[in-house]
Amino acid sequence: MAAHAKNTNRVSLAMERTGQWVFSQDIPTDIVVQVGEAKFPLHKFMLVAKSNYIRRLILESKEPDMARLDLSSIPGGAEIFEKAAKFCYGVNFEITVHNVAALRCAAEYLDMTDQYCDGNLAGRTDDFLVQVALTSLSGAVVVLKSCEDLLPIAEQINIVQRCVEVASAKACNEANFPSRSPPNWWTDELSIVHIKIFEKIIASMKSRGAKALTIASAIITYTERALPDLVRDQSGNSRKSSISMDSGTRNQQRKLLESIIAILPIENQRASFPISFLCCLLRTAIFLENDDIWKKQLEKRISAMLEHVTVDDLLVLSYTFDGETLYDLESVRRIISGFVEKEKSVSVFNGGDFREISSTAVLRVAKTVDAYLGEIATVAELSISKFNGIANLVPKNARKLDDDLYRAIDIYLKAHPNLDEIEREKVCSAMDPLRLSYEARVHASQNKRLPVQIVLHALYFDQLQIRSGKTENNTPDALSMRSQVQADVSLAKENEALKSELLQMKAYISDIQHKNQVGSTSARIGNPKKHRFFSSMSKTLGKLNPFKHGSKDTSNIVDDGDDVDHTKPRRRRFSIS
Repeated sequence: MAAHAKNTNRVSLAMERTGQWVFSQDIPTDIVVQVGEAKFPLHKFMLVAKSNYIRRLILESKEPDMARLDLSSIPGGAEIFEKAAKFCYGVNFEITVHNVAALRCAAEYLDMTDQYCDGNLAGRTDDFLVQVALTSLSGAVVVLKSCEDLLPIAEQINIVQRCVEVASAKACNEANFPSRSPPNWWTDELSIVHIKIFEKIIASMKSRGAKALTIASAIITYTERALPDLVRDQSGNSRKSSISMDSGTRNQQRKLLESIIAILPIENQRASFPISFLCCLLRTAIFLENDDIWKKQLEKRISAMLEHVTVDDLLVLSYTFDGETLYDLESVRRIISGFVEKEKSVSVFNGGDFREISSTAVLRVAKTVDAYLGEIATVAELSISKFNGIANLVPKNARKLDDDLYRAIDIYLKAHPNLDEIEREKVCSAMDPLRLSYEARVHASQNKRLPVQIVLHALYFDQLQIRSGKTENNTPDALSMRSQVQADVSLAKENEALKSELLQMKAYISDIQHKNQVGSTSARIGNPKKHRFFSSMSKTLGKLNPFKHGSKDTSNIVDDGDDVDHTKPRRRRFSIS
Protein backbone atom coordinates (compact mmCIF):
# COMPACT_ATOMS: atom_id res chain seq x y z
CA MET A 1 0.00 0.00 0.00
CA ALA A 2 2.82 2.38 0.88
CA ALA A 3 4.57 1.68 -2.43
CA HIS A 4 1.29 2.22 -4.34
CA ALA A 5 0.68 5.52 -2.57
CA LYS A 6 4.23 6.64 -3.30
CA ASN A 7 3.83 5.75 -6.98
CA THR A 8 0.51 7.61 -7.15
CA ASN A 9 2.05 10.73 -5.60
CA ARG A 10 4.93 10.54 -8.07
CA VAL A 11 2.49 10.33 -11.01
CA SER A 12 0.45 13.22 -9.65
CA LEU A 13 3.56 15.36 -9.31
CA ALA A 14 4.60 14.44 -12.85
CA MET A 15 1.17 15.47 -14.21
CA GLU A 16 1.26 18.70 -12.26
CA ARG A 17 4.74 19.65 -13.51
CA THR A 18 3.90 18.65 -17.07
CA GLY A 19 0.71 20.67 -16.97
CA GLN A 20 2.57 23.75 -15.79
CA TRP A 21 4.98 23.91 -18.70
CA VAL A 22 2.44 22.68 -21.30
CA PHE A 23 -0.28 25.18 -20.51
CA SER A 24 2.25 27.97 -20.28
CA GLN A 25 2.62 27.72 -24.07
CA ASP A 26 -0.79 29.46 -24.67
CA ILE A 27 -1.55 26.78 -27.25
CA PRO A 28 -4.41 24.35 -26.55
CA THR A 29 -3.37 20.71 -26.25
CA ASP A 30 -4.72 18.34 -28.87
CA ILE A 31 -3.76 14.87 -27.57
CA VAL A 32 -3.75 13.11 -24.21
CA VAL A 33 -1.04 10.49 -23.69
CA GLN A 34 -1.88 7.90 -21.08
CA VAL A 35 0.90 5.95 -19.33
CA GLY A 36 -0.53 3.63 -16.75
CA GLU A 37 -2.61 5.76 -14.40
CA ALA A 38 -1.00 9.03 -15.49
CA LYS A 39 -2.44 11.21 -18.24
CA PHE A 40 -0.40 13.86 -20.05
CA PRO A 41 -2.22 16.55 -22.15
CA LEU A 42 0.30 17.43 -24.90
CA HIS A 43 0.68 18.83 -28.42
CA LYS A 44 0.97 16.49 -31.37
CA PHE A 45 3.36 18.67 -33.34
CA MET A 46 5.85 18.81 -30.44
CA LEU A 47 5.84 15.03 -30.03
CA VAL A 48 5.95 14.23 -33.72
CA ALA A 49 8.98 16.47 -34.18
CA LYS A 50 11.11 14.13 -32.03
CA SER A 51 9.32 10.76 -32.01
CA ASN A 52 8.99 8.82 -35.24
CA TYR A 53 6.91 6.20 -33.40
CA ILE A 54 4.20 8.70 -32.37
CA ARG A 55 4.22 10.16 -35.89
CA ARG A 56 3.51 6.73 -37.38
CA LEU A 57 0.71 6.05 -34.87
CA ILE A 58 -1.02 9.31 -35.76
CA LEU A 59 -0.63 8.80 -39.51
CA GLU A 60 -1.81 5.20 -39.38
CA SER A 61 -4.74 5.92 -37.06
CA LYS A 62 -8.22 5.34 -38.49
CA GLU A 63 -9.53 8.22 -36.42
CA PRO A 64 -9.57 11.47 -38.41
CA ASP A 65 -8.44 13.41 -35.36
CA MET A 66 -6.81 11.09 -32.82
CA ALA A 67 -7.06 12.73 -29.40
CA ARG A 68 -5.90 9.89 -27.12
CA LEU A 69 -2.77 7.74 -27.16
CA ASP A 70 -1.91 4.88 -24.82
CA LEU A 71 1.85 4.39 -24.22
CA SER A 72 1.62 2.30 -21.03
CA SER A 73 4.19 -0.18 -22.35
CA ILE A 74 6.97 2.40 -22.58
CA PRO A 75 10.13 1.33 -20.65
CA GLY A 76 10.42 3.20 -17.36
CA GLY A 77 6.75 4.06 -17.08
CA ALA A 78 5.24 7.50 -16.49
CA GLU A 79 8.33 8.97 -14.83
CA ILE A 80 10.55 8.28 -17.83
CA PHE A 81 7.88 9.35 -20.33
CA GLU A 82 7.66 12.69 -18.57
CA LYS A 83 11.37 13.28 -19.20
CA ALA A 84 11.03 12.15 -22.81
CA ALA A 85 8.14 14.60 -23.29
CA LYS A 86 10.22 17.38 -21.72
CA PHE A 87 12.97 16.58 -24.19
CA CYS A 88 10.43 17.00 -27.01
CA TYR A 89 9.49 20.41 -25.61
CA GLY A 90 13.10 21.44 -25.06
CA VAL A 91 12.76 21.56 -21.27
CA ASN A 92 15.92 20.78 -19.33
CA PHE A 93 16.10 17.73 -17.01
CA GLU A 94 18.93 15.76 -15.43
CA ILE A 95 20.31 12.56 -16.89
CA THR A 96 21.94 10.34 -14.24
CA VAL A 97 23.47 6.86 -14.00
CA HIS A 98 20.19 5.73 -12.46
CA ASN A 99 17.90 6.84 -15.31
CA VAL A 100 20.15 6.84 -18.37
CA ALA A 101 19.37 3.21 -19.25
CA ALA A 102 15.63 3.76 -18.97
CA LEU A 103 15.86 6.96 -21.09
CA ARG A 104 17.88 5.11 -23.72
CA CYS A 105 15.30 2.31 -23.81
CA ALA A 106 12.44 4.83 -23.98
CA ALA A 107 14.20 6.62 -26.83
CA GLU A 108 14.44 3.29 -28.66
CA TYR A 109 10.77 2.56 -27.97
CA LEU A 110 9.64 6.02 -29.20
CA ASP A 111 12.09 5.92 -32.12
CA MET A 112 13.73 9.13 -30.95
CA THR A 113 17.00 8.47 -32.81
CA ASP A 114 19.50 10.70 -34.58
CA GLN A 115 18.45 9.16 -37.91
CA TYR A 116 15.03 10.72 -37.45
CA CYS A 117 16.19 14.00 -35.90
CA ASP A 118 19.65 15.34 -35.17
CA GLY A 119 20.62 15.58 -31.51
CA ASN A 120 17.76 13.33 -30.45
CA LEU A 121 17.26 11.59 -27.10
CA ALA A 122 18.99 8.37 -28.15
CA GLY A 123 22.18 10.24 -29.07
CA ARG A 124 22.13 12.26 -25.86
CA THR A 125 21.84 9.18 -23.65
CA ASP A 126 24.55 7.32 -25.62
CA ASP A 127 26.90 10.25 -25.08
CA PHE A 128 26.17 10.19 -21.34
CA LEU A 129 26.87 6.46 -21.16
CA VAL A 130 30.23 6.81 -22.86
CA GLN A 131 31.38 10.04 -21.21
CA VAL A 132 30.04 9.55 -17.67
CA ALA A 133 28.36 6.29 -16.68
CA LEU A 134 30.83 3.82 -18.17
CA THR A 135 33.98 5.60 -17.01
CA SER A 136 33.90 3.86 -13.62
CA LEU A 137 33.08 0.46 -12.19
CA SER A 138 30.44 1.91 -9.88
CA GLY A 139 28.71 3.73 -12.73
CA ALA A 140 28.63 0.62 -14.93
CA VAL A 141 27.23 -1.49 -12.08
CA VAL A 142 24.48 1.04 -11.28
CA VAL A 143 23.42 1.11 -14.93
CA LEU A 144 23.37 -2.70 -14.95
CA LYS A 145 21.23 -2.70 -11.82
CA SER A 146 18.72 -0.36 -13.47
CA CYS A 147 18.60 -2.62 -16.54
CA GLU A 148 17.00 -5.42 -14.50
CA ASP A 149 13.58 -3.81 -15.01
CA LEU A 150 14.24 -2.97 -18.66
CA LEU A 151 14.73 -6.43 -20.14
CA PRO A 152 14.68 -7.59 -22.87
CA ILE A 153 14.97 -4.23 -24.66
CA ALA A 154 18.09 -3.28 -22.67
CA GLU A 155 19.81 -6.36 -24.03
CA GLN A 156 18.51 -5.85 -27.55
CA ILE A 157 20.07 -2.38 -27.81
CA ASN A 158 23.33 -3.71 -26.27
CA ILE A 159 23.32 -1.63 -23.09
CA VAL A 160 23.74 -4.69 -20.87
CA GLN A 161 26.68 -6.13 -22.79
CA ARG A 162 28.47 -2.77 -22.98
CA CYS A 163 28.16 -2.34 -19.21
CA VAL A 164 29.20 -5.95 -18.56
CA GLU A 165 32.40 -5.53 -20.56
CA VAL A 166 33.28 -2.31 -18.76
CA ALA A 167 32.50 -3.80 -15.33
CA SER A 168 34.54 -6.94 -15.93
CA ALA A 169 37.52 -5.03 -17.31
CA LYS A 170 37.61 -2.60 -14.40
CA ALA A 171 37.07 -5.40 -11.85
CA CYS A 172 40.05 -7.34 -13.24
CA ASN A 173 42.17 -4.20 -13.16
CA GLU A 174 41.19 -3.46 -9.56
CA ALA A 175 41.99 -7.03 -8.53
CA ASN A 176 45.48 -6.78 -10.04
CA PHE A 177 46.20 -3.13 -9.17
CA PRO A 178 44.03 -1.96 -6.24
CA SER A 179 43.38 1.78 -6.32
CA ARG A 180 41.65 2.11 -2.95
CA SER A 181 41.07 0.27 0.25
CA PRO A 182 39.94 -2.24 1.18
CA PRO A 183 41.53 -4.02 -1.80
CA ASN A 184 38.44 -6.12 -2.51
CA TRP A 185 35.98 -3.20 -2.54
CA TRP A 186 35.11 -4.04 -6.12
CA THR A 187 33.53 -7.35 -5.07
CA ASP A 188 30.97 -5.41 -3.02
CA GLU A 189 30.17 -3.31 -6.08
CA LEU A 190 29.47 -6.37 -8.22
CA SER A 191 27.31 -8.04 -5.59
CA ILE A 192 24.32 -5.70 -6.05
CA VAL A 193 23.30 -6.93 -9.51
CA HIS A 194 20.92 -9.76 -10.37
CA ILE A 195 22.40 -13.25 -10.60
CA LYS A 196 21.80 -13.42 -14.38
CA ILE A 197 23.82 -10.25 -14.92
CA PHE A 198 26.44 -11.41 -12.41
CA GLU A 199 26.84 -14.59 -14.46
CA LYS A 200 27.60 -12.47 -17.52
CA ILE A 201 30.22 -10.46 -15.60
CA ILE A 202 31.95 -13.62 -14.32
CA ALA A 203 31.94 -15.13 -17.82
CA SER A 204 33.49 -11.95 -19.20
CA MET A 205 36.16 -11.95 -16.46
CA LYS A 206 37.03 -15.57 -17.27
CA SER A 207 37.37 -14.72 -20.96
CA ARG A 208 39.80 -11.95 -19.98
CA GLY A 209 41.98 -14.49 -18.20
CA ALA A 210 41.14 -13.42 -14.65
CA LYS A 211 42.90 -15.41 -11.93
CA ALA A 212 40.96 -18.12 -10.13
CA LEU A 213 41.37 -16.25 -6.83
CA THR A 214 39.88 -13.13 -8.40
CA ILE A 215 36.84 -15.06 -9.60
CA ALA A 216 36.53 -16.80 -6.22
CA SER A 217 36.59 -13.49 -4.31
CA ALA A 218 33.75 -12.10 -6.40
CA ILE A 219 31.63 -15.26 -6.05
CA ILE A 220 32.16 -15.54 -2.29
CA THR A 221 31.16 -11.93 -1.66
CA TYR A 222 28.14 -12.24 -3.94
CA THR A 223 26.98 -15.43 -2.22
CA GLU A 224 27.32 -13.96 1.26
CA ARG A 225 25.22 -11.00 0.20
CA ALA A 226 22.64 -12.98 -1.81
CA LEU A 227 22.14 -15.71 0.84
CA PRO A 228 22.99 -13.93 4.11
CA ASP A 229 20.94 -16.28 6.32
CA LEU A 230 22.34 -19.47 4.83
CA VAL A 231 26.09 -18.97 4.50
CA ARG A 232 28.76 -17.62 6.79
CA ASP A 233 29.02 -13.89 7.18
CA GLN A 234 32.19 -11.81 6.71
CA SER A 235 33.44 -12.66 10.21
CA GLY A 236 33.36 -16.38 9.41
CA ASN A 237 30.69 -17.26 11.95
CA SER A 238 27.94 -19.62 10.92
CA ARG A 239 24.47 -18.54 11.88
CA LYS A 240 22.86 -20.77 14.48
CA SER A 241 19.33 -19.39 14.50
CA SER A 242 16.49 -21.48 13.20
CA ILE A 243 15.55 -20.53 9.66
CA SER A 244 12.02 -20.75 8.32
CA MET A 245 10.81 -19.70 4.88
CA ASP A 246 7.80 -20.24 2.68
CA SER A 247 7.91 -22.50 -0.35
CA GLY A 248 8.19 -19.57 -2.77
CA THR A 249 11.23 -18.13 -1.04
CA ARG A 250 12.81 -21.57 -0.71
CA ASN A 251 12.35 -22.23 -4.44
CA GLN A 252 13.82 -18.83 -5.32
CA GLN A 253 16.88 -19.37 -3.14
CA ARG A 254 17.27 -22.90 -4.46
CA LYS A 255 17.53 -21.55 -8.03
CA LEU A 256 19.91 -18.83 -6.88
CA LEU A 257 22.21 -21.39 -5.26
CA GLU A 258 22.20 -23.56 -8.38
CA SER A 259 23.24 -20.55 -10.46
CA ILE A 260 26.11 -19.85 -8.04
CA ILE A 261 27.32 -23.46 -8.16
CA ALA A 262 27.15 -23.38 -11.97
CA ILE A 263 29.60 -20.45 -12.23
CA LEU A 264 32.24 -21.89 -9.90
CA PRO A 265 35.65 -22.21 -11.61
CA ILE A 266 36.56 -25.47 -13.30
CA GLU A 267 37.87 -28.44 -11.31
CA ASN A 268 41.60 -27.66 -11.59
CA GLN A 269 40.95 -24.23 -10.04
CA ARG A 270 38.93 -25.48 -7.07
CA ALA A 271 41.74 -24.81 -4.59
CA SER A 272 41.02 -21.10 -4.92
CA PHE A 273 37.91 -21.55 -2.77
CA PRO A 274 38.22 -22.01 1.00
CA ILE A 275 36.89 -25.41 1.93
CA SER A 276 34.81 -23.76 4.66
CA PHE A 277 32.92 -21.81 1.99
CA LEU A 278 32.27 -24.96 -0.04
CA CYS A 279 31.02 -26.72 3.09
CA CYS A 280 28.61 -23.85 3.75
CA LEU A 281 27.33 -24.09 0.18
CA LEU A 282 26.77 -27.83 0.58
CA ARG A 283 25.02 -27.37 3.92
CA THR A 284 22.77 -24.78 2.23
CA ALA A 285 22.05 -27.19 -0.66
CA ILE A 286 21.07 -29.87 1.87
CA PHE A 287 18.81 -27.45 3.73
CA LEU A 288 17.15 -26.12 0.55
CA GLU A 289 16.76 -29.70 -0.74
CA ASN A 290 18.51 -29.04 -4.04
CA ASP A 291 18.75 -31.86 -6.58
CA ASP A 292 21.48 -34.44 -5.97
CA ILE A 293 23.37 -33.31 -9.08
CA TRP A 294 24.23 -29.98 -7.41
CA LYS A 295 25.08 -31.53 -4.05
CA LYS A 296 27.36 -34.10 -5.66
CA GLN A 297 29.23 -31.36 -7.52
CA LEU A 298 30.02 -29.70 -4.21
CA GLU A 299 30.87 -33.02 -2.56
CA LYS A 300 33.35 -33.76 -5.34
CA ARG A 301 35.06 -30.39 -4.87
CA ILE A 302 35.30 -30.81 -1.09
CA SER A 303 36.54 -34.39 -1.40
CA ALA A 304 39.34 -33.32 -3.75
CA MET A 305 40.80 -30.99 -1.09
CA LEU A 306 39.74 -32.83 2.06
CA GLU A 307 43.23 -32.67 3.57
CA HIS A 308 42.53 -28.98 4.29
CA VAL A 309 39.25 -29.65 6.08
CA THR A 310 38.80 -28.90 9.78
CA VAL A 311 36.52 -30.49 12.33
CA ASP A 312 34.36 -27.34 12.30
CA ASP A 313 33.94 -27.66 8.54
CA LEU A 314 32.66 -31.22 8.87
CA LEU A 315 30.37 -30.18 11.70
CA VAL A 316 28.90 -27.49 9.43
CA LEU A 317 27.84 -30.32 7.10
CA SER A 318 26.46 -32.43 9.93
CA TYR A 319 23.99 -30.24 11.79
CA THR A 320 20.89 -28.30 10.86
CA PHE A 321 20.91 -24.54 11.25
CA ASP A 322 19.62 -24.70 14.81
CA GLY A 323 22.79 -26.59 15.73
CA GLU A 324 20.80 -29.32 17.48
CA THR A 325 19.65 -31.89 14.92
CA LEU A 326 22.01 -34.20 13.05
CA TYR A 327 21.63 -34.69 9.29
CA ASP A 328 21.76 -38.18 7.80
CA LEU A 329 25.56 -37.79 7.28
CA GLU A 330 25.44 -39.30 3.79
CA SER A 331 27.25 -36.30 2.32
CA VAL A 332 30.06 -36.67 4.86
CA ARG A 333 30.36 -40.38 4.02
CA ARG A 334 30.53 -39.71 0.27
CA ILE A 335 33.14 -36.97 0.73
CA ILE A 336 35.48 -39.14 2.83
CA SER A 337 34.95 -42.14 0.57
CA GLY A 338 35.74 -40.07 -2.52
CA PHE A 339 38.95 -38.81 -0.96
CA VAL A 340 40.10 -42.33 -0.01
CA GLU A 341 39.36 -43.65 -3.50
CA LYS A 342 41.35 -40.79 -5.01
CA GLU A 343 44.32 -41.56 -2.77
CA LYS A 344 44.13 -45.24 -3.67
CA SER A 345 44.22 -44.34 -7.36
CA VAL A 346 47.23 -42.09 -6.84
CA SER A 347 49.11 -44.81 -4.89
CA VAL A 348 48.46 -47.44 -7.55
CA PHE A 349 49.38 -45.02 -10.33
CA ASN A 350 52.68 -44.29 -8.61
CA GLY A 351 53.46 -48.00 -8.39
CA GLY A 352 52.84 -48.31 -4.69
CA ASP A 353 50.58 -50.41 -2.51
CA PHE A 354 47.88 -48.44 -0.74
CA ARG A 355 47.80 -51.00 2.05
CA GLU A 356 51.38 -50.13 2.93
CA ILE A 357 51.68 -46.49 1.93
CA SER A 358 49.75 -43.62 3.47
CA SER A 359 50.37 -40.09 2.29
CA THR A 360 50.57 -37.12 4.61
CA ALA A 361 47.14 -36.05 3.36
CA VAL A 362 45.61 -39.40 4.37
CA LEU A 363 47.16 -39.23 7.84
CA ARG A 364 45.87 -35.70 8.30
CA VAL A 365 42.36 -36.64 7.16
CA ALA A 366 42.33 -39.68 9.45
CA LYS A 367 43.14 -37.51 12.46
CA THR A 368 40.43 -35.02 11.50
CA VAL A 369 37.84 -37.76 11.00
CA ASP A 370 38.59 -39.28 14.43
CA ALA A 371 38.24 -35.86 16.07
CA TYR A 372 34.98 -35.35 14.15
CA LEU A 373 33.67 -38.69 15.42
CA GLY A 374 34.42 -37.57 18.94
CA GLU A 375 32.29 -34.45 18.39
CA ILE A 376 29.22 -36.21 16.99
CA ALA A 377 29.49 -39.22 19.36
CA THR A 378 27.44 -37.41 21.99
CA VAL A 379 24.34 -37.24 19.78
CA ALA A 380 21.78 -39.67 21.16
CA GLU A 381 20.23 -40.53 17.79
CA LEU A 382 23.58 -41.46 16.19
CA SER A 383 23.37 -45.17 15.44
CA ILE A 384 26.24 -47.64 15.75
CA SER A 385 26.12 -48.37 12.02
CA LYS A 386 26.52 -44.69 11.12
CA PHE A 387 29.30 -44.20 13.66
CA ASN A 388 31.21 -47.26 12.44
CA GLY A 389 30.39 -46.47 8.83
CA ILE A 390 32.38 -43.25 9.01
CA ALA A 391 35.17 -44.70 11.20
CA ASN A 392 35.74 -47.62 8.82
CA LEU A 393 36.06 -45.35 5.77
CA VAL A 394 39.57 -44.47 6.92
CA PRO A 395 42.09 -47.22 6.05
CA LYS A 396 43.61 -49.03 9.06
CA ASN A 397 47.15 -48.00 8.16
CA ALA A 398 46.12 -44.35 7.92
CA ARG A 399 46.29 -44.18 11.72
CA LYS A 400 49.71 -44.47 13.35
CA LEU A 401 47.89 -45.09 16.60
CA ASP A 402 44.20 -45.64 17.35
CA ASP A 403 44.23 -43.33 20.38
CA ASP A 404 41.98 -40.67 18.78
CA LEU A 405 39.54 -43.31 17.58
CA TYR A 406 39.56 -44.89 21.05
CA ARG A 407 38.69 -41.50 22.54
CA ALA A 408 35.74 -41.15 20.13
CA ILE A 409 34.55 -44.69 20.96
CA ASP A 410 34.78 -44.01 24.68
CA ILE A 411 32.72 -40.82 24.26
CA TYR A 412 30.12 -42.77 22.28
CA LEU A 413 29.90 -45.48 24.94
CA LYS A 414 29.56 -42.87 27.67
CA ALA A 415 26.80 -41.06 25.73
CA HIS A 416 24.95 -44.35 25.09
CA PRO A 417 25.05 -46.13 28.47
CA ASN A 418 22.23 -48.59 27.67
CA LEU A 419 24.18 -50.62 25.09
CA ASP A 420 24.55 -54.32 25.81
CA GLU A 421 27.82 -56.27 25.55
CA ILE A 422 27.34 -57.25 21.89
CA GLU A 423 26.50 -53.66 20.88
CA ARG A 424 29.56 -52.34 22.73
CA GLU A 425 31.70 -54.89 20.90
CA LYS A 426 30.27 -53.64 17.61
CA VAL A 427 31.20 -50.06 18.50
CA CYS A 428 34.74 -51.15 19.38
CA SER A 429 35.13 -53.24 16.23
CA ALA A 430 36.41 -50.21 14.32
CA MET A 431 39.39 -49.97 16.69
CA ASP A 432 42.46 -52.20 16.96
CA PRO A 433 43.34 -52.48 20.69
CA LEU A 434 46.90 -53.51 19.76
CA ARG A 435 47.48 -50.14 18.05
CA LEU A 436 46.93 -48.11 21.22
CA SER A 437 49.70 -46.23 22.98
CA TYR A 438 50.81 -47.35 26.45
CA GLU A 439 48.78 -44.60 28.12
CA ALA A 440 45.66 -45.49 26.12
CA ARG A 441 46.09 -49.20 26.97
CA VAL A 442 46.37 -48.38 30.67
CA HIS A 443 43.18 -46.34 30.41
CA ALA A 444 41.43 -49.09 28.44
CA SER A 445 42.42 -51.79 30.94
CA GLN A 446 40.58 -49.83 33.66
CA ASN A 447 37.66 -48.66 31.51
CA LYS A 448 34.45 -50.30 32.69
CA ARG A 449 32.56 -49.08 29.64
CA LEU A 450 34.60 -51.27 27.30
CA PRO A 451 33.60 -54.88 26.57
CA VAL A 452 35.63 -57.56 28.36
CA GLN A 453 37.36 -58.75 25.17
CA ILE A 454 38.92 -55.33 24.53
CA VAL A 455 40.13 -55.07 28.15
CA LEU A 456 41.73 -58.53 27.92
CA HIS A 457 43.54 -57.61 24.73
CA ALA A 458 44.97 -54.50 26.37
CA LEU A 459 46.11 -56.45 29.44
CA TYR A 460 47.69 -59.35 27.51
CA PHE A 461 49.50 -56.95 25.21
CA ASP A 462 51.45 -55.47 28.13
CA GLN A 463 52.03 -58.92 29.66
CA LEU A 464 53.59 -60.15 26.42
CA GLN A 465 55.84 -57.11 26.31
CA ILE A 466 57.03 -57.75 29.85
CA ARG A 467 57.65 -61.45 29.16
CA SER A 468 59.52 -60.80 25.91
CA GLY A 469 61.49 -57.88 27.30
CA LYS A 470 60.02 -55.45 24.78
CA THR A 471 59.66 -51.76 25.47
CA GLU A 472 57.37 -49.13 24.01
CA ASN A 473 60.15 -48.10 21.66
CA ASN A 474 60.87 -51.71 20.63
CA THR A 475 57.39 -53.01 19.92
CA PRO A 476 57.07 -56.24 17.87
CA ASP A 477 55.13 -56.29 14.67
CA ALA A 478 51.42 -55.75 15.33
CA LEU A 479 50.38 -58.83 13.36
CA SER A 480 52.72 -61.21 15.20
CA MET A 481 51.84 -59.59 18.51
CA ARG A 482 48.16 -60.08 17.78
CA SER A 483 48.81 -63.77 17.03
CA GLN A 484 50.68 -64.21 20.32
CA VAL A 485 47.91 -62.55 22.29
CA GLN A 486 45.27 -64.68 20.65
CA ALA A 487 47.33 -67.85 21.15
CA ASP A 488 47.87 -67.14 24.84
CA VAL A 489 44.21 -66.34 25.34
CA SER A 490 43.33 -69.63 23.65
CA LEU A 491 45.86 -71.55 25.79
CA ALA A 492 44.50 -69.98 28.95
CA LYS A 493 41.01 -71.07 27.96
CA GLU A 494 42.25 -74.64 27.34
CA ASN A 495 43.96 -74.64 30.73
CA GLU A 496 40.76 -73.58 32.44
CA ALA A 497 38.84 -76.28 30.56
CA LEU A 498 41.30 -79.00 31.72
CA LYS A 499 40.99 -77.82 35.31
CA SER A 500 37.23 -77.98 35.06
CA GLU A 501 37.31 -81.52 33.62
CA LEU A 502 39.70 -82.65 36.37
CA LEU A 503 37.45 -81.29 39.09
CA GLN A 504 34.47 -83.09 37.54
CA MET A 505 36.46 -86.36 37.39
CA LYS A 506 37.55 -85.99 41.00
CA ALA A 507 33.98 -85.38 42.10
CA TYR A 508 32.80 -88.40 40.12
CA ILE A 509 35.41 -90.72 41.72
CA SER A 510 34.62 -89.35 45.18
CA ASP A 511 30.98 -90.15 44.58
CA ILE A 512 31.85 -93.74 43.59
CA GLN A 513 34.03 -94.12 46.67
CA HIS A 514 31.20 -92.86 48.86
CA LYS A 515 28.88 -95.51 47.49
CA ASN A 516 31.44 -98.26 48.19
CA GLN A 517 31.78 -97.50 51.91
CA VAL A 518 30.95 -101.16 52.76
CA GLY A 519 34.63 -102.01 52.14
CA SER A 520 37.49 -101.70 54.52
CA THR A 521 38.98 -98.37 55.63
CA SER A 522 42.13 -98.99 53.69
CA ALA A 523 40.05 -99.72 50.59
CA ARG A 524 38.09 -96.44 51.04
CA ILE A 525 41.29 -94.47 51.17
CA GLY A 526 42.02 -95.74 47.70
CA ASN A 527 44.39 -98.21 46.06
CA PRO A 528 47.96 -97.13 45.27
CA LYS A 529 47.29 -97.11 41.54
CA LYS A 530 44.69 -94.35 41.82
CA HIS A 531 46.79 -92.42 44.26
CA ARG A 532 49.62 -92.40 41.74
CA PHE A 533 47.17 -91.24 39.03
CA PHE A 534 46.17 -88.10 40.96
CA SER A 535 49.75 -87.33 41.86
CA SER A 536 50.69 -87.62 38.21
CA MET A 537 47.80 -85.36 37.12
CA SER A 538 48.80 -82.71 39.68
CA LYS A 539 52.33 -82.68 38.33
CA THR A 540 51.03 -82.53 34.75
CA LEU A 541 48.65 -79.66 35.60
CA GLY A 542 51.55 -77.71 36.99
CA LYS A 543 53.33 -78.09 33.68
CA LEU A 544 50.38 -76.53 31.85
CA ASN A 545 51.11 -73.08 33.28
CA PRO A 546 51.91 -71.05 30.13
CA PHE A 547 53.73 -68.36 32.06
CA LYS A 548 56.04 -70.58 34.13
CA HIS A 549 59.10 -70.42 31.88
CA GLY A 550 57.90 -67.87 29.32
CA SER A 551 57.00 -70.62 26.84
CA LYS A 552 53.69 -71.36 25.21
CA ASP A 553 54.54 -75.12 25.00
CA THR A 554 53.10 -77.75 27.34
CA SER A 555 54.41 -81.20 28.15
CA ASN A 556 52.83 -84.34 26.79
CA ILE A 557 50.09 -85.55 29.12
CA VAL A 558 49.80 -89.34 29.66
CA ASP A 559 46.99 -90.98 31.57
CA ASP A 560 49.17 -93.80 32.87
CA GLY A 561 50.84 -92.54 36.02
CA ASP A 562 53.65 -95.15 35.85
CA ASP A 563 54.76 -94.31 32.31
CA VAL A 564 55.10 -90.51 32.26
CA ASP A 565 58.00 -89.46 30.03
CA HIS A 566 59.32 -85.98 30.83
CA THR A 567 62.23 -86.03 28.47
CA LYS A 568 60.42 -85.46 25.16
CA PRO A 569 57.95 -82.52 25.31
CA ARG A 570 55.39 -82.28 22.49
CA ARG A 571 54.62 -79.00 20.61
CA ARG A 572 51.03 -77.90 21.02
CA ARG A 573 49.25 -76.29 18.02
CA PHE A 574 47.87 -72.93 19.02
CA SER A 575 44.38 -72.08 17.84
CA ILE A 576 44.19 -68.56 16.41
CA SER A 577 40.76 -67.07 16.74
